[in-house]
Amino acid sequence: MTANTRIVLSSDHAAIELRQAIATHVASLGWEVVDIGPTTPESTHYPLHGEAAARHVASGDCRFGIIVCGTGQGIMMAANKVKGIRCGVCTDEFSARMIRQHNNANMLSLGARVIGEGLALSVVEAFLTAEFEGGRHGTRVDMIDALEQ
Repeated sequence: MTANTRIVLSSDHAAIELRQAIATHVASLGWEVVDIGPTTPESTHYPLHGEAAARHVASGDCRFGIIVCGTGQGIMMAANKVKGIRCGVCTDEFSARMIRQHNNANMLSLGARVIGEGLALSVVEAFLTAEFEGGRHGTRVDMIDALEQ
């Protein structure tokens, strides 16, 4: 498979079960899953996991990334510090579609303590099936990217 069909997943200790359910689901949709852990419930630091996943996406190794922590907020903040990453926290399908269609997001963040598994899988699917619309949205994404300079 190519990087275009690869998706990296990571979480902290609070979100292992949801991350594993997401991995199974996205694999069933035809994606090659790069799951970078963790696998044990010992306390870990979400910034490390957000950054590691973001580096897979920023390098071109994976097309998208999905990251999960308790709220989705902290791990998302860490991922967004990596140049080239546009990641948002979503708790509904509409927002997940919009961050792809209007913001060309390449990563999705979820909160395991905020969203149930069924809804999380629907949000993931909405994110993965939406396409960037370009046009006026492209101009705005370029403006966001310019802030990294």
